Amino acid sequence: MIEGHCLCGAVTIRAEKAPGWVGACHCRMCQRWSGGLFLCFPGEGVTVEGPVTRFASSSFAERAFCSVCGSHLWMRDLDSPDGAYELMPGLFDEAADWTLYSEVYADCAMASIDLTGAERRATRTEYEARKPHVEGGVT
Repeated sequence: MIEGHCLCGAVTIRAEKAPGWVGACHCRMCQRWSGGLFLCFPGEGVTVEGPVTRFASSSFAERAFCSVCGSHLWMRDLDSPDGAYELMPGLFDEAADWTLYSEVYADCAMASIDLTGAERRATRTEYEARKPHVEGGVT
């Protein structure tokens, strides 16, 4: 069992099973929704508590977000037999160590998504020394 929550904590999601890996989607719809790259993992035995707004993003799928803070929560393929949840890994502390398992629409990826280049990088400590943004040590 893993448990995660949105940015404000109003929504809590629990999944009885999680695969321990993350998938990525680069389709244009996911780019618009996520701002660039949609990361997700399939959760099983999902329960949700809190204020959720659902949006029918296509004829077969819904996307959901916290009604309070707007954090993205999941995408669901409503045509699948079990209405599988594709959960946002950033909601779950356990997902920090999971590896990327697959990418779809890889040919549609935004040029800025290739994070293996020589771009400027800063560690958390380096960045927050210039601009602290996490109050009270909450991560």
